[in-house]
Amino acid sequence: MMSKVQFHGEAVPLEMHKVRIVQKLNLPPIERRLEVMTAAGNNTFLLPNAEVFLDMLTDSGVNAMSDRQQAAMMVADDAYAGSATYTRLADKLTEIFGTDYFLPAHQGRACEHILAKTFVTPGTVVPMNYHFTTTKAHITLQGGTVEELVTDAGLAVTSDLPFKGDMDLGKLRAVIEKHGADKIAFVRVESGTNLIGGQPVSLQNMIDVRALCAEYGVLLVLDASLLADNLHFIKTREGAFKDLSIREITRKMADLYDVIYFSARKLGCARGGGICIRDRALYERMRGLVPLYEGFLTYGGMSVREMEAMTVGLDETMDEDMIDQGPQFIGYMVEELDKRGIPVITPAGGLGCHLDALRFVDHVPQAQYPAGALASALYIASGIRGMERGTLSEQREPDGTEIFSNMELVRLALPRRVFTLSQVKYAVDRISWLHENRRLIGGLIFFEEPEVLRFFYGRLKPVSDWQQKLVEKFRADFGDSL
Repeated sequence: MMSKVQFHGEAVPLEMHKVRIVQKLNLPPIERRLEVMTAAGNNTFLLPNAEVFLDMLTDSGVNAMSDRQQAAMMVADDAYAGSATYTRLADKLTEIFGTDYFLPAHQGRACEHILAKTFVTPGTVVPMNYHFTTTKAHITLQGGTVEELVTDAGLAVTSDLPFKGDMDLGKLRAVIEKHGADKIAFVRVESGTNLIGGQPVSLQNMIDVRALCAEYGVLLVLDASLLADNLHFIKTREGAFKDLSIREITRKMADLYDVIYFSARKLGCARGGGICIRDRALYERMRGLVPLYEGFLTYGGMSVREMEAMTVGLDETMDEDMIDQGPQFIGYMVEELDKRGIPVITPAGGLGCHLDALRFVDHVPQAQYPAGALASALYIASGIRGMERGTLSEQREPDGTEIFSNMELVRLALPRRVFTLSQVKYAVDRISWLHENRRLIGGLIFFEEPEVLRFFYGRLKPVSDWQQKLVEKFRADFGDSL
């Protein structure tokens, strides 16, 4: 396992890899950062990456590939149909998950589209531990509804609960009883939960959910996009399974599910995705949608080079040294911020470090998107691009009513094997300065608001000149420093 080492009294994570390819970074001066953020409509998704110093927007499709993955891309079988590359990938998924059928797709949301088109009909319900933005959008577009059943303790921003992504079994039973098993399109477990801080799900909870679904004859689906982090947490936090290997934990988990889908932009460190299916009848129900929306059945809209890299990446996910790196870097960053009194989600989860904007900028009302404002302020102060995960990421009701999110988070993703410890320390330092000057931060309001997935490309403006005041304070404190 990747371990922490003592360095002059400080416990630091030790990378179990070396860097062999580098990419030059640019840190624009703060005045330029304000110009760029203004031009982007205070939406970090619209920032040009050439103007970003540390890109912590996401871990999707930006994880570092290994040397073995790069080498594998050179032996891809570039055939439209019947590619040997597909066979190698499908065989690897069968080896890891024990499923017999595989449908390739270009990424995770394409898998969600196929699942929703196949199983969701008007009036049906999809219970899940917590929603993800694209998952919910696909389900609602098909006339279904989402029921979020994470335990109440899972929504506590500060906690020592090791598995805050667990589903509440009592709530799940109540939902099935209320709607009837025939109205449950499927039950979805997200392992782990993206929008509440990358919090993991315990293997025991999955076992219990499986038993309940079996009792009612309900289909059980796993979103395994964040599986790598979740495997680390099961191995290190769940005592009953600590003596199992990562492969054994993975198989024990996979055997519980009828369908497993994933984004390989996260799981496998490539660009693609897929659906693993246990039953042939279910496979045949979904199969026709792949050539209709994605591509032929043996490439599904993916580059065969990415498929070869994915095959190796999935195999490397079974290596503890590989899956430990992200959670330990994230844990270090969370611990450093927490001991400085900066509000973060605890315990540290997967994906990245999550700033709690409701406490960080408690003077900014939710109607003015505090997490979006904090993400904007952070880029201006540091050149770091994070992602808003709060009310801005929700969708309005049909009548225009705003839905206030349970949490207002700024996610600072730490893509696997990308950042150095000094860069993490830089982020901690600039966040600390921003927290000291948090009263300068004001809210945002939309001036260009798309109807669907507005957080991707909507544009906002500050409610006052607070951003200019932030720049002035930065110059007063840092002088000519970037």
